[in-house]
Amino acid sequence: MGKPQRQHRITKLLESQPIANQAHLLELLNAEGVVATQATLSRDLDELGAVKVRIPGGAMAYAIPEHGKERSASGDDHLRRLMGEFVVDVAHSVNLVVLRTPPGSAHVVASAVDRSSFTGVLGTVAGDDTILLVCAESVGGATVAAALADLAGL
Repeated sequence: MGKPQRQHRITKLLESQPIANQAHLLELLNAEGVVATQATLSRDLDELGAVKVRIPGGAMAYAIPEHGKERSASGDDHLRRLMGEFVVDVAHSVNLVVLRTPPGSAHVVASAVDRSSFTGVLGTVAGDDTILLVCAESVGGATVAAALADLAGL
């Protein structure tokens, strides 16, 4: 099992039950067949941004702050800046949007879209200079494309 899968399991465990210490988390991971050392677990918790919080009853437990709140403010500013710097064309079709960037820049913009609170985007796929955005049917590609084109100054 790779690091992303292990960290996903850690996140799910922390969301599902109070876990007060790394030893308990390590036991739960081992029960799921995930082999990790305490040092690896410690690094994973740090990379995930896990913090100890007081839970009802006064005990302490690990928690991972909500990504949505952290991402929305800084992520939106970052997206605005990158759209203006890198996006050279925006096109759409039904619930799809295609963004064009200079070679080697697509993944940077796609990551910014993923981390922002941009409404209507279900996911992105980035190539070298092209990004495909899949949009929610309720919002549609035309609406998302217009908003992104506006962000890019196109």
